[in-house]
Amino acid sequence: QNVPVIFEPTQTAWLMGFLFGCVSGTAVYQKSTFLAGRLGQRIGNGRITGVDDALLPGELGSRPFDADGLPGRRTVVVEKGVLKSYLCNHYAAKKLGLASTGSADGGGVGPANFYLEPGAGAIAPADIVAGTKRGLLLVRTLGHGLNSVTGDISRGAFGLWIEDGEIAYPVSEVTISGNLGRILESIEAVGTDLEFHSPVTGPTVKVAEMTVAGS
Repeated sequence: QNVPVIFEPTQTAWLMGFLFGCVSGTAVYQKSTFLAGRLGQRIGNGRITGVDDALLPGELGSRPFDADGLPGRRTVVVEKGVLKSYLCNHYAAKKLGLASTGSADGGGVGPANFYLEPGAGAIAPADIVAGTKRGLLLVRTLGHGLNSVTGDISRGAFGLWIEDGEIAYPVSEVTISGNLGRILESIEAVGTDLEFHSPVTGPTVKVAEMTVAGS
């Protein structure tokens, strides 16, 4: 069935990790991402602002300079749904005719603190659940099932089923599927619970519709 899916922050983190891979300059010049050639275009709705910030005090991905020796910086990658920048080390930037974003990590392009901003319209996670008539609160996923060329997602999932705004029962061994592009366009709510437990992170988000399969 097709239902809303609420991503807990740990699950938003892997979603943002997938987005990072799709905006990496290496993936762009290799044409292995569906976001190649999309600079300046809308790739999500106005709730989506993604930032890579090496200058946040004391966070895990913060750094004064990258592996190429360039100063760390704050780069707005997606601004209110519009793709503003790819993330590049010196080599990827040269291949694309762009400027480096200070994103070299020694093995290619890597994140500093890459996260989804809650924004002014962020709401409490409990209110996101309460406002969902029927859907899945996603707690854990497993498997690969991420295709950066198309943006398609298909992963095994565990979570909690929501009925009439309340947690009804746990579910396991189901599959969720969708497409990153459509997810970015259909995020209905962003939570207030952004925390930096890893260099790639985000708050709770509610996606209007994904396919949930299983029994």
